[in-house]
Amino acid sequence: MALIIGYLASVCSMTSFVPQAWKIIKTGDTEAISKRMYTVTVIGFALWSAFGFLRMEWPIILTNVVCFFLSGFILTMKWLPRRKREAVSAKLDPDK
Repeated sequence: MALIIGYLASVCSMTSFVPQAWKIIKTGDTEAISKRMYTVTVIGFALWSAFGFLRMEWPIILTNVVCFFLSGFILTMKWLPRRKREAVSAKLDPDK
């Protein structure tokens, strides 16, 4: 039962970042995103991933690796100049 709860929590955590990443891809707008907060978030997911690997706990590993990449993408898009951000968005969204 604990493992099921862990995987359900993983799905919730991972899907919470997808709408933000997709919005950035669609609009290219990162104005409302805090660089400082996302930097701390990315570091936190990296540390949780390391913790999961050290304990070999797959719900922790999967959740935090996926969230690390999603939040890392969001932070990277925040740091990119608008022209480069728009180029990345155009490559990731063929409808653009």
